[in-house]
Amino acid sequence: MSEKVIVFDTTLRDGEQAAGVCFSARDKVEIASRLAAMRVDVIEAGFPGASLGERESVAAVARAVRDATVCGLARAVAADVDAAAEALRGAARPRIHVFVGSSDVHLAHQLRRSRDEVIAMAGAAVRRARHHTDDVEFSPMDATRADVQFVADIVRVALAEGATTINIPDTVGYVLPHRLQALIAELTERVPELAAAVLSFHGQDDLGLATANALAAVAAGARQVELAVNGIGERAGNTAFEEVVMALRVHGAALGVHTDVDATGICALSRCVAQRSGIAVPPNKAIVGRNAFRHASGIHQDGVIKWRESYEVLDPAAIGHERGTEIVLGKLSGRAGFDQRLRALGFELSGEDFDRAFERFQRLADARREVVDDDLRAIGAEAGRPAISAVGGRSPAGRGSRRRRGRRESRAR
Repeated sequence: MSEKVIVFDTTLRDGEQAAGVCFSARDKVEIASRLAAMRVDVIEAGFPGASLGERESVAAVARAVRDATVCGLARAVAADVDAAAEALRGAARPRIHVFVGSSDVHLAHQLRRSRDEVIAMAGAAVRRARHHTDDVEFSPMDATRADVQFVADIVRVALAEGATTINIPDTVGYVLPHRLQALIAELTERVPELAAAVLSFHGQDDLGLATANALAAVAAGARQVELAVNGIGERAGNTAFEEVVMALRVHGAALGVHTDVDATGICALSRCVAQRSGIAVPPNKAIVGRNAFRHASGIHQDGVIKWRESYEVLDPAAIGHERGTEIVLGKLSGRAGFDQRLRALGFELSGEDFDRAFERFQRLADARREVVDDDLRAIGAEAGRPAISAVGGRSPAGRGSRRRRGRRESRAR
């Protein structure tokens, strides 16, 4: 049977940590409302302990969203946990997400605490969070670079204090997919109590491995993935929401999993986040990039015209793509793509007319990045006017021009 993968969106928290991004409370409510309408399970609305303004923004999301869990992040310190609890007071389904560093790098250079001290911090923070809500998530930050036995020890304590979700963060985008799977397998073996909790994965994209790692985690047993729309976030960004959601749709049967996300809202959501964050989506971005369903090569155009699935693994309509599959005409385009676009514009050329039009198109395409519809209309109109009449004389336009010229010359004489 297919198992559900919980979709945890962190666009409003880790996504906002992208340099230069600052969501207003109104932005957060708008994005969160779109996510909830798409049946996203958990929305991490922010980091309430960061500032009063952030606390108020998270509170606004908590009041506005009723059909999804609203989450607030907290360091493993009492003040952060209490700030998250305060911000989430109006939530229908509140979650507090507690984190603390777990790698030796973080312990030695950032926390400057011993392993025992960090374990005590984690236990106390999870215990405090459980006083406020039954839904507590715990993350041993930088787990993929940490000693696996220490991660197991701190996870065991968090579970004992009441954590219901354990997240494995690849905080600096370091891990390889097969090593992540091995880490998850080892943790579940060392901490049998994990079977009673939801195992989650949070990835960063520093090495471009975030989506692959999220899928590897799911294959290894993770049943929550933490994502951000358009992949925005700290440094190179987070695991992209649209990539993982659609990859799980395409490969869900093979993995034995599914999500409840309504993917038809993805394109509109992507545009909204791009506008509110100020971070444009690259044209070649998977799923939501402008070129994701545009075909410029003649071979690809011919194939997709005959059968869309020849060169598309997704139906554009599945993500709410308004324009759908597009044929983009340029110097690499062939006769099939050119003919298809001409017909769409109302020109049905054949024989010499078509050959003449295609030759003119190729000359134009060699000088331009793209041949647009206005160019094609001009080409089609010109090629559709026969230069020679059916009886072998000049075109009617040519004969008429000659007669008019003769009359003018007679009058002049």
